[in-house]
Amino acid sequence: MPTQTGANTGARPRLAAAEVALAVFDSGQAADVALERVCEGMGASKDRSLTRRLVHGLMRDWPMVNAHLKDLLHTPLKPKDRLSFFILAVALSELRDAREPEHAVVHCAVEATRLAKAQHLTKLVNAILRRFLREREALEGQWLGKPVMEWGYPKWLIDAIANDWPDDWVDILAAGNVSPPLTLRVNRRHWSREQALDALSHAGIGAKALEWVGDGVICETRAAIRDVPEFMDGGWSVQDAGAQWALDWLQLEPGQRVLDACAGPGGKAAHCLERADITLVAVESEADRLAQVGAGLERLSLSAELICGDATTPDQWWDGQAFDRILIDAPCSATGVIRRHPDIRWLRQPQDMDALAETQAMLLNRLWPLLKPGGILVYVTCSVLARENHQQVQSFLESHVDAQVLEPPTQPATSQAKPPGRAVSVGWQVLPGEQDWDGFYYAALGRLPSA
Repeated sequence: MPTQTGANTGARPRLAAAEVALAVFDSGQAADVALERVCEGMGASKDRSLTRRLVHGLMRDWPMVNAHLKDLLHTPLKPKDRLSFFILAVALSELRDAREPEHAVVHCAVEATRLAKAQHLTKLVNAILRRFLREREALEGQWLGKPVMEWGYPKWLIDAIANDWPDDWVDILAAGNVSPPLTLRVNRRHWSREQALDALSHAGIGAKALEWVGDGVICETRAAIRDVPEFMDGGWSVQDAGAQWALDWLQLEPGQRVLDACAGPGGKAAHCLERADITLVAVESEADRLAQVGAGLERLSLSAELICGDATTPDQWWDGQAFDRILIDAPCSATGVIRRHPDIRWLRQPQDMDALAETQAMLLNRLWPLLKPGGILVYVTCSVLARENHQQVQSFLESHVDAQVLEPPTQPATSQAKPPGRAVSVGWQVLPGEQDWDGFYYAALGRLPSA
């Protein structure tokens, strides 16, 4: 049977990766969503892992791969053969990566084409890939010195990052092309970080505690989530150190009423409840993301009031009770987490920035009145762009005389190192890759008591 042949040759992951690429580039679907769909029927976890790796590799390598295909295909493939086009793209990316033997990559691509019921293109796929191997030096030489080809980002995004970070833009782009570590958050209501680290050690998973995040653990050896002890029993969550540090900016205390204004998929909401005995209201506009919040809290044996609503229109869901703390994990370009989601660079468009900036401003302006005098609002993004970060908060401060900027969290007594990142005009910016964190921006604003 074709499916059995595909399983034996490694064709199925290559075909699945092509299906994801088709969804991303032709339909604008997020790679994670497409991966979940195409990997659903895969029995072997190694095939799912390979599919993800191939997809991420292609996302990072897309400009060069696309250029090669234009050079190699004298006649563009017909629209009905679009899936075969992406099978070729996946194979070219894999050949450029040079992790697998060349003959194996070519063979898998041919078998994936056959598995896709495009037998009429198998000879073409074989010929194109072998021609690339013969002419690679000349094909790639013409693109030397071209930033889009070298770094694998659209020009508008390279320009935006370089404009905001003229001394750091190369490091930012490079960090986005490196596979991130597995970073976990210990559920301190389940066990201590020391107990959790001992459990990892006994499971043969090398890991260490993160200095600046009290619940953070970074895995030093590769591990699948299914192998992490007590994960399904609520002992852990997957969350980058940058996301975890947001909780320290909130300065939570028992008995407080806390709003997580853009809660999906729920990592920060759960972390709040693990940290302190609080009343949490989690608001999320997308029903499926709110369902993720609920499922995550249930796994961790936590509870909160979940509201499906638009955080920019609190009059539609707010009960009139003010909050001691408000967390705005604002929708943003996500340019700080491109290493985890390399498709972001192709899904985001320049025109998206105006809409994102407008939403961010509305969240700040419309949620501020919900904060008690003396309370703290923390504004967080996973972006590196100034327009979404310190410039956004600076604009808010200019029209709100009752807001004051608070200092960053104090250094943990056990830490000898400084936190990653640096102070900016307002707040704190961590760039991706610094101390192996994702890129995040933080600003804590205190509301002054009424005169």
